[in-house]
Amino acid sequence: MRRGTIRLITVVATAAVATGLMAGCSSKNQVPSIGYAVDAAVASYNGGSTLGASSGSAAVFGRVLTGFFYTGPDGQQVADTDAGTAKEVPGETQTVQYRLNPDGVYSDGVATSCDDLVLAWAARSGRFTRPGDRGPVPLFDAASTVGYEDIERVDCQPGSKDATVVFRPGRHYLPWRTLFTAAELMPAHVVAQAVGLPNVVNALQTGDGAVLGRIADFWNSGWTMKPGSLELTKFPSSGPYRIESFSASDGLVLVANEKWWGAVPATSRIVVWPKGTDYAAKAKENALGVVDVGAGSVADLSLDGFDEQTIAGRGAEQLVLGTAGVFGPLEVRRAFAQCVPRQALFDTLGKAGEPPKSGLGAGPLNAHVVQQDSLYYPAVIGAADQYKGADAAAATATLASAKAGQPTIRIGYQAPDARRAKTVAIIAESCRGAGITVVDAGAPDFTPVKLAEGAVDAVLGSTASVPGPAGSATGVAAFAALRAGSGLDVGGFANGRYDAITDQLAGEADSTATLNLLTEAENLLWAQLPSIPLFATPRTIAFGAGMQNGIAGPTQAGTGWNMDRWVLQR
Repeated sequence: MRRGTIRLITVVATAAVATGLMAGCSSKNQVPSIGYAVDAAVASYNGGSTLGASSGSAAVFGRVLTGFFYTGPDGQQVADTDAGTAKEVPGETQTVQYRLNPDGVYSDGVATSCDDLVLAWAARSGRFTRPGDRGPVPLFDAASTVGYEDIERVDCQPGSKDATVVFRPGRHYLPWRTLFTAAELMPAHVVAQAVGLPNVVNALQTGDGAVLGRIADFWNSGWTMKPGSLELTKFPSSGPYRIESFSASDGLVLVANEKWWGAVPATSRIVVWPKGTDYAAKAKENALGVVDVGAGSVADLSLDGFDEQTIAGRGAEQLVLGTAGVFGPLEVRRAFAQCVPRQALFDTLGKAGEPPKSGLGAGPLNAHVVQQDSLYYPAVIGAADQYKGADAAAATATLASAKAGQPTIRIGYQAPDARRAKTVAIIAESCRGAGITVVDAGAPDFTPVKLAEGAVDAVLGSTASVPGPAGSATGVAAFAALRAGSGLDVGGFANGRYDAITDQLAGEADSTATLNLLTEAENLLWAQLPSIPLFATPRTIAFGAGMQNGIAGPTQAGTGWNMDRWVLQR
């Protein structure tokens, strides 16, 4: 059982806030609840889509849409046997046998089935395309195809609880536990109902173009979420919580799923307050019990009476640069990297309040895809020395040699965010001496796709440009965000050698070969500069008075990774 895999702790602060933790209730229903502030932007139910992944769906819906694995508080993949079991089958070709829990059923009464796995694989395999002006265009707007593109087929009888996933001959995907996970395994029966099919399995196997297009259209946009406009029949739950309502005034209300077959949630109602909420006001109203936000991102946030900590997260705070427009010339990217004061940004904004864990958050981040607590990190960061930052003279010379003029750089991020606003201001001051003008393009409605659309020149965010919780120990999203054609590659970076390296790393078990590949990857990325790493994103995580079983999760799953075990001791 899931709850047997976690370590429970108790957080007890002053009694002054305890009554306030019941305030996260909608006016329609005064059932006591726990208010959860998390700076993920709730935009899609579908965590496997570009919109879902880039807005942080995993941090909100991990206990609403379960999968065979979930991201634990240290960033590791943990098996969720409530959802089902998965095991590799010995043999020359990599094969994984998945078995859904026989008791598993969605909140609308429809049983979970292998249809869900077939849909996930089809949507993220990259094999279903339509003609485009510049070649085939994927039908499904998947965040990435990593891992799924290596699957040859998914053997599934529609409605069955069993699925056999067979990988392509010659491919072995080591991090296979990152596939079919929480917040990414979507209800296939909802898609079938929406497009008028008995099931999606047969349609995906036969490959009827018109039908595939309708399936893809729903998968891409049918689970988009806007406050006050949810058709709840499209959002059934396979976890301990289900969605009751979503509005700007009352937040995202999650209630106990009556159909859940596992342990009953310890608290029957959680009110999620996502990015865009006035967190300082909610704190003053005593409407928050758990807070998980970027450190320094919320101005005037008072957490008196909370057990508060600021820790380095798994996410990598970074600038993702466009590879067209003003940053089309490589020399302009290099000049900008030379004037970005990475050490000063870490000293001012990136230091976490607690001692770094095994190197995570110990200093400026000097790698694009390798994490600071990795054993490989010290050996792969040599190329970062040329970009220590704050070197306006070098930046000026680089621009002059390229005859690039004096560029204007628009940096976008989802506002309000006090720390990121300061980040942009510090960069602007540092780069002004090189003749580079930096413009703060942060906005409440900002999404990373604005970079792909040319509305900004760079995105300031965490791993894969996510505004809130991000990152995992496997680093799959970090690698995928720089792969050509990936939905997360908002900067349009395309390098065949980098893609080949990531393909090889996915199946490489030899440590020496892995070190050589990671070193080559980092050297290539520092040479091409599709992004500029700054520091491990610091997270402020706090638990109010009387809260029990809260465990900080500075990863893509957020601190809500075990919200069904939260208890408010009144």
